Amino acid sequence: MVLSYLTDSISRTLEGVTSSVSDLFEPTLRLGVTGLSGAGKTVFITALVANLLDRGRMPQLAAQTQGRIEAVVLQPQPDLTLPRFDYEGHMTALMGDNPRWPQSTRAVSELRLSFRLRPSGFLGLTGNTRLHLDIVDYPGEWLLDLSLLDKDFARWSDETLDRIAKRPEAADFMAQARAEDGALRLDEARAQALAASFTAYLNAARHKGWSDLTPGRFLLPGELAGSPVLTFAPLPRPASTPRNSLWHEMARRYEAYKARVIKPFFRDHFAKIDRQVVLMDVLGAIHAGPQAVEDLRRTMAEILTAFRPGANGWLTSLLGGKRVERILFAATKADHLHHHQHPALTAITEALLADAKRRADFSGARTMAISMASLRTTVEDTLQRDGAPLDVVRGRLLSTGKQAAMYAGDLPSDPARILAPARAGADRWLDADFGLMAFAPARMTLKPGDGPPHIRLDRAAQFLIGDRL
Repeated sequence: MVLSYLTDSISRTLEGVTSSVSDLFEPTLRLGVTGLSGAGKTVFITALVANLLDRGRMPQLAAQTQGRIEAVVLQPQPDLTLPRFDYEGHMTALMGDNPRWPQSTRAVSELRLSFRLRPSGFLGLTGNTRLHLDIVDYPGEWLLDLSLLDKDFARWSDETLDRIAKRPEAADFMAQARAEDGALRLDEARAQALAASFTAYLNAARHKGWSDLTPGRFLLPGELAGSPVLTFAPLPRPASTPRNSLWHEMARRYEAYKARVIKPFFRDHFAKIDRQVVLMDVLGAIHAGPQAVEDLRRTMAEILTAFRPGANGWLTSLLGGKRVERILFAATKADHLHHHQHPALTAITEALLADAKRRADFSGARTMAISMASLRTTVEDTLQRDGAPLDVVRGRLLSTGKQAAMYAGDLPSDPARILAPARAGADRWLDADFGLMAFAPARMTLKPGDGPPHIRLDRAAQFLIGDRL
């Protein structure tokens, strides 16, 4: 066991040395992209790559407007053990005669973009002329799992049961969990039934718009489906927990989940990331109600504890101590609002992230919150209602394909009007009504040199990679 640990440590150190030496000649920047279900990770990456290849819609990317980018190409990814992000397939889905949303993220994937840059400095003789951008896509539910590393089974069970006790989606599971006596001898059929019931709750909670969906692999099990490491559930703690009891076995499997699932993901993928995007469906949470907003705020705070934010240094990178340098929190689906309401959406997003952002800033990481749309699906319009103008957006409905106008509600300019009832646990908004429609991608005909239409994707790119171009 000790020899294996030492071997792994030496291997990772040598890998760090090799990477650091290689970066001296052709630097590599690893960008992690994640977000909770429905936030638009796949579309973000697809639109970002398309707009970096054809940069006609990227005026806020300084290297583009200053002429420093000579060419950008897709390259074979460096990690041959990871699936390649299916950029071409996703673009085909978005750009076809009947555009559709691509399938969502279900596992880790990777894509490499290589930039050829104009030399900088005196007489153009200094500066890197190439930069590799490795984009790593992974499910946000897996990121949430990192918060479990600091919790034992008893604490996780208590917090989970307390949090979901009053949710209608959890009623069946809560009744089953409360009826169990964890001190009794393990019965595998009962354990499987509990895990299945808890998984059903997690799926219902995701559909409802809740954000706290751990353990994430219960929703995306992959090759682990049916294994004991995914066959546990939170339980009320009994007075005694003898060996071979249901509680004892659930705790053992929970610890195995941390050791065999969470830690390898952190070591192999997450710990190597330089910059990070966290996509958030803030509008969806507002539409779902105050409790969903508070759930999102708490979840985002927990997500940041999973990062090791701070400024990267050569020595820390060499020793395997890389830290995330920049974190972008992006409220997606800004195209569901008229541009007059975008500042309010950004302000609400910043307020939701205030606690988490302060911790990251204190640790040395640069953070930014924006509202954006990776792919614009609507156009703006003004209608008359009761003799007064009403700013709306128009788009193609996902359900019917027909054009429709939508007014999502008047977001308050003061974020406290959203956050205060959310923190107080209100059941609904007392003085406002927010609604959303699901839009399909719009049909597009792109001019040569133009990527797909977006809202502030160029600003996001400038924050994430602009300093390295």
